[in-house]
Amino acid sequence: RLSGQQQEINNLIQRKIAVDEENARLKNEFSNLNQKFKDKSEELKDTEECAQKKEEQNRLVIKNLEEENKGLNTRCADLLNDLEKLRKQEVQWKTEKSGSDARIKNLETDLTDAREQMKELNSKCSNLSSQLAVKQEELSQKECDMTIAKKELQELQNLYRQNITHTAQQAELIQQLQALNTD
Repeated sequence: RLSGQQQEINNLIQRKIAVDEENARLKNEFSNLNQKFKDKSEELKDTEECAQKKEEQNRLVIKNLEEENKGLNTRCADLLNDLEKLRKQEVQWKTEKSGSDARIKNLETDLTDAREQMKELNSKCSNLSSQLAVKQEELSQKECDMTIAKKELQELQNLYRQNITHTAQQAELIQQLQALNTD
């Protein structure tokens, strides 16, 4: 019986040694796992911090991009407004150009008409100049005729005066003769 108990104690001691070894192995494994857990926790913490920094950076980048996008949208709206104004201005300029072209065409027509009228007027002027030259020639001739007529009139007036004087002298002589005749 003692030998059986001794055997059982031996078995129990062996089991205890085996359990202690297993325990030591498990403790060692637990210590390793715990160290790995700490390392992983540290790594996770670093990763989370890094992720948080990245997220913050991304938020800043997104905020900057949104601001830039807002600015670009405003710029785009301004450019669209400018484009619309330029299109309206282009339509207005085309209308004005069309009006100007029509006015130019009318002015060119008027100029052509004026040139034609000027040709006609030049022709008339030339004819009138010729007629004037003829009339001046005629006038010169008439002036010459008038000068001759004036001379003739002057001579006639002189003759008339002489005739009147002569007639007066004759009348006076007749009176004297009658007076003598009476005597």
